[in-house]
Amino acid sequence: MSRYLSGLVLLALSAGCTASGWTEAERGLIEASDSVMRVLTVRDEADSLLLRQPCTVISAAELADPLYFELARKMVATVTSPEQDGVGIAGPQVGILRRVVAVQRFDKPGEPFEVYPNIRITGTRGEKEPGREGCLSVPGRRGEVLRYRDIDISYSTPSGRDTTERVEGFTAVIFQHETDHLDGVLYTDRL
Repeated sequence: MSRYLSGLVLLALSAGCTASGWTEAERGLIEASDSVMRVLTVRDEADSLLLRQPCTVISAAELADPLYFELARKMVATVTSPEQDGVGIAGPQVGILRRVVAVQRFDKPGEPFEVYPNIRITGTRGEKEPGREGCLSVPGRRGEVLRYRDIDISYSTPSGRDTTERVEGFTAVIFQHETDHLDGVLYTDRL
């Protein structure tokens, strides 16, 4: 039954691509709310199956589409909402199986939230260190996870240009946590 549900979810998400490349299902999820999107949790079987799926990249055409900017805005609104009050969120957590995350940049003045399409961890330095983590998709639970505190990331700018950046400290931990989501990995898998 679980395999059947998983197949239905993937079929629904991949069916009905629009001219811009976003599927009708993705468009529906993004446009369904005024600002805050529903966060998927492991408590729901269908949500849990979706959270375990790897994500696809966002094409240059999709990055140029106003729908991408609406998704980015709503992901930030969702993670910063009083109900969530998080430090990061990934596409699959709002039902979008695309490589996009919103991360609070504690390493920048004003600690802004920024959105990173097509994010990848491309390098690490030092040893992994333990730290407590929680997750919007795993409510009411925390655990100690080993993560690097010094990483390199690559991502696409909204204009479609690939760029790299070195990130350190707690912000590096957030990027690793959120990037795991894009590969279908939850922090509980690393406990």
